[in-house]
Amino acid sequence: MTLLLCAAPTLASPMVFEDFSDGSSGWRYFSDRVMGGVSDGGAALLQENGVAYARLTGDVSTANNGGFVQVRRDLTSAFAADSTGLTLTVRGNGESYFVHLRTTQSRRPWQYYQATFPTTKDWQTVTLPWSAFNPSGRGLTAPLAPEDIRSVGIVAYGKDHAADVSVSQIDVD
Repeated sequence: MTLLLCAAPTLASPMVFEDFSDGSSGWRYFSDRVMGGVSDGGAALLQENGVAYARLTGDVSTANNGGFVQVRRDLTSAFAADSTGLTLTVRGNGESYFVHLRTTQSRRPWQYYQATFPTTKDWQTVTLPWSAFNPSGRGLTAPLAPEDIRSVGIVAYGKDHAADVSVSQIDVD
């Protein structure tokens, strides 16, 4: 009798990148005012019914070549090269928002990889595979490599609107 042992592939469980439970002081608010725009807003770390989350609000204006508000966190260590994407738990005002990833190839402020996600008034989970992220900014041509990601941003961008998006968890898949 021959016993054949096969190793079943294991799926890596998601790694919690952020759950906002520790105060998450590494998140910083930015708007297009850093480059002469007129968008205005803010970000707050809040808690509701035992759920900690970051909330980004503001008035996004495309006037004066502007058009964004964001909250961003720099990474202290790289994502695994074999990771497959991000999963976010989000809610908002029904607008679509963006995740912006800056990498070692993002040498200019306008160079990042971008993926969009929808929101509803209720918490929902959205999964963004790395393949959903498209390069933005002339000169950014390298394919997205997760081990090269240096920051993650949650962004209201590109059109005049009232922004209101909350994120309670970000996992790396």
